[in-house]
Amino acid sequence: MECDKKYITIQQLEQHNKAGDLWVSINGKVYNVSDWSKYHPGGETPLLNLAGKDVTDAFTAYHPTTAWQYLNKFFTGYRLKDYEVSEVSKDYRNIIHEFTKAGMFENKGHTAVFTLTSVAAMFGFVFYGVLCCNSLWVHLCSAMVLGMAWIQSAYIGHDSGHYIVMSGHGWNKFVQLITGNCLTGNCLTGISIAWWKWTHNAHHIACNSLDYDPDLQHIPVFAVSSRLFNSVTSSFYGRKLEFDYMARILISYQHWTFYPIMCVARVNLYIQTLLLLFSKRQVQDRTLNIMGIIVFWTWFPLLVSWLPNWSHRVMFVLTSFVVTSIQHVQFCLNHFSANVYVGPPNGNDWFEKQTNGTLDISCSPWMDWFFDGCYGS
Repeated sequence: MECDKKYITIQQLEQHNKAGDLWVSINGKVYNVSDWSKYHPGGETPLLNLAGKDVTDAFTAYHPTTAWQYLNKFFTGYRLKDYEVSEVSKDYRNIIHEFTKAGMFENKGHTAVFTLTSVAAMFGFVFYGVLCCNSLWVHLCSAMVLGMAWIQSAYIGHDSGHYIVMSGHGWNKFVQLITGNCLTGNCLTGISIAWWKWTHNAHHIACNSLDYDPDLQHIPVFAVSSRLFNSVTSSFYGRKLEFDYMARILISYQHWTFYPIMCVARVNLYIQTLLLLFSKRQVQDRTLNIMGIIVFWTWFPLLVSWLPNWSHRVMFVLTSFVVTSIQHVQFCLNHFSANVYVGPPNGNDWFEKQTNGTLDISCSPWMDWFFDGCYGS
């Protein structure tokens, strides 16, 4: 039987590394996902970032066990002749196996239900405070609670987007609909799941790569590494991140501007959502996302307009945005202070670069709810 197997080398696999000719290897078996890439639930970008490479560790990390059964229809019949597993990858796979046996990846739906209930209660408080009270202090408290509701919606939306909070795909989809992803989520937060998937999956696949991870590409406002001073070309955006005169000025003061910008960073998420949804790029469920955004930009301005005067309105909006800055700072802490590199990750060093590029922040148990377990995003 061994004589009947066909083999190719890693160098031959690496030649199939572009759209329309996209091969990957999982556990030494080679798969052709050229046609499938455009239907990939996580988007085409993660596949393109690892095209022509071994993706065993990445596939294991971001797919449920049920996904393995679909691989055979993409099998080319080839295996890697020189397939080897690094010691780091061996350790990672052993850890995954032990954690799975211990039941540590089992979904705990009661946590999601608790979060959804708390989000509903917070939105109820916000609407009561704005519609039924005239006190400035009540309005400011309502704005703070709204910011917290947006934060918790983002956390549960993030986790359900990875399909990890409930027992099955259908229930996770329901949580997405409620919290931060798809139609109703867009209605609550104004941020599109299409934009989230586009950027976030690329971030996870190439965590802290200066040219492949969009979450580190903030030129001309911020620079997380001096390597960006050489005008790195973004593989994600398909353009050069110019370190020009304006970037030199802004970045030289980033230690002063960081926190003020975090206070209004949510505005950038709204802008990025609109730019993607109305671009020529292929977007999954574009109409559904746009409908959700329209609903958000209907109820939120109407709620703000119910406040008695412009001073209350401005303070309400700014306060709600400032509260969400806590989450923006948390995300930056998880990665900005970790190691960076240039280029895409390779199969055998993928897990190593994931851990090097992420800083876990350990908090007291009472802070777990507020910071969603203090995870590294």
